[in-house]
Amino acid sequence: MGKVIINSYEEFEKLVGQQIGVSDYVELSQERINMFADATLDHQWIHVDTERAKTESHFKTTIAHGYLTLSMLPHLWNQIIEVNNLKMMVNYGMEQMKFGQAVLSGQSVRLVAKLHSLANLRGVAKAEIKFTIEIKDQPKKALEGIAVFLYYFN
Repeated sequence: MGKVIINSYEEFEKLVGQQIGVSDYVELSQERINMFADATLDHQWIHVDTERAKTESHFKTTIAHGYLTLSMLPHLWNQIIEVNNLKMMVNYGMEQMKFGQAVLSGQSVRLVAKLHSLANLRGVAKAEIKFTIEIKDQPKKALEGIAVFLYYFN
């Protein structure tokens, strides 16, 4: 499935209720986890202490921060869709977001996205995207929810 190209509100509207796409997988390596820990000042041992995790964690390895998994959403979203003719796009919020399963260091995740709803708010497109972050070769999802974006078309 190729990248979906949207040039107007009307084109976006045709996708309501449909799956928009599936991203490529991206690995959440220990290096990425450590950089996220440094950026957020969250150095909890379950994320960064590989030796301790081997013996004390029931995962037997470190795990990605839940918010690292969430923060992959913009990168993965940009693999799925390109929205043109915009003044700007704003992240508006998250709804019904739930973590389902921890992502182990070295596992890969991808995004599956569906356009849940689209509303025209006085010329601003409010898009509710049902998203699922899947873990490669795992039956349970890492994360699910609805991301809300505001698209300001020209």
